[in-house]
Amino acid sequence: MKRFLFVVLFLTFAPFAAHAVEIQDIQTEKGITAWLVEDHSNPIITLSLTFRGGAALDPEGKEGLANFVASTIDEGAGDLDSQDFQGTMRNNSINLKFDAGLESLSGSMQTLRENRETAFELLKLSVNAPRFDEEAIERIRAQISMILRQNSQDPDRLAARAFYQRLFPDHPYSKPSDGTIESVASITADDMRAFVKRRFAKNNLVLGVVGDISAAELKSLLDKTFGDLPDTATDWVLPERKPSQDGGISVVDHASPQSVIMFGQEGLKRKDPDFYPAYVANYVLGGGSFASRLFAEVREKRGLAYSIYSYLAPYSYTSLWGGKVGTANERVKETLEVVKAEWKRMAEKGVSEKELTDAKTYLTGSYHLRFGSSDAIAGILVSMQVHDLGIDFLDRRNGLVEAVTHAQVNQVAKRLLDPDNLVFVVAGQPEGL
Repeated sequence: MKRFLFVVLFLTFAPFAAHAVEIQDIQTEKGITAWLVEDHSNPIITLSLTFRGGAALDPEGKEGLANFVASTIDEGAGDLDSQDFQGTMRNNSINLKFDAGLESLSGSMQTLRENRETAFELLKLSVNAPRFDEEAIERIRAQISMILRQNSQDPDRLAARAFYQRLFPDHPYSKPSDGTIESVASITADDMRAFVKRRFAKNNLVLGVVGDISAAELKSLLDKTFGDLPDTATDWVLPERKPSQDGGISVVDHASPQSVIMFGQEGLKRKDPDFYPAYVANYVLGGGSFASRLFAEVREKRGLAYSIYSYLAPYSYTSLWGGKVGTANERVKETLEVVKAEWKRMAEKGVSEKELTDAKTYLTGSYHLRFGSSDAIAGILVSMQVHDLGIDFLDRRNGLVEAVTHAQVNQVAKRLLDPDNLVFVVAGQPEGL
């Protein structure tokens, strides 16, 4: 019954309006920082966390280490083995999970207020005393290996991996985040403990909390949970790297009636002054789903694909302006030509005044939809801190979009978009390339 209540409350969490979110900057006695949004309308507490430094730092031959750690740290910790740890979560309606990306290891926790002490204790054990028992390691290793075998036959995964290897050869961003069957087989419990020792520290931790908890209560729980972590993590830095831009086409041979196409070139980092003009331009080009030019030209006019989109991906040490589409093998060449033509049209002619107005209206009007759950809001709080956007960003964000001018959008499109240097990676058996 408790689990049912938790699910119902979580799914019916009243959405915030962005301008109504009041963020508190929490500083604890033991040096933990967190941003808090109090909401006492439902008895739920949600926490999102990030430890900076992820799969891009995996040692050579140990690719997939960060992912392996994220998959295992809730499989027993402290005095609790895997069965007891997971059982405690189930019996107390606690949802605790972790995930690894290229630049971070992240986690999230949701709990009913009445079970907050137990939930934070489990989180404390996970980050301070993961067991990495042999039984759990081998079980998770088998699961990851099975997923890797499945991914080796998934054109989406094949295209994504080849895309990053093509754009960032001999750079940590080209590492497969999930690893390979061979690298995962070589990872040991000592490797995992070393990862935790290097990465899990106070200065490397970013926290966002939303829900039925006061600032005073949160300070006490954060100190109990994270106060014993080391003060500093191992220093890390990656080489700055622009993505390769040679305009070539790479093909990953995969027996399938359809091909997956990924395309991209250099984009903009999050703090670049032209980020919002590029953000608006991308909405018109391919980020606006049914309203975008790529969708109109590729799907509506020619029926080449079910969907197509473009996106901006700002990383810490590089940036991408990319996109993705899937189409029949015999129509790949035509699809590539249409994408390049739209890339060129945007670069040379920019956007119309109507397109600019429609884009800004949608991007500002739909912003509140991102605040539809406590989990989403907690994640936004973490992202704001990771990208150093400022605690007042939610109040300023729509104004940044509204301030974008027609000249700025067209200028950034002309400066960045280059169809001759646009890189394509195709997974399938395309005809006519």
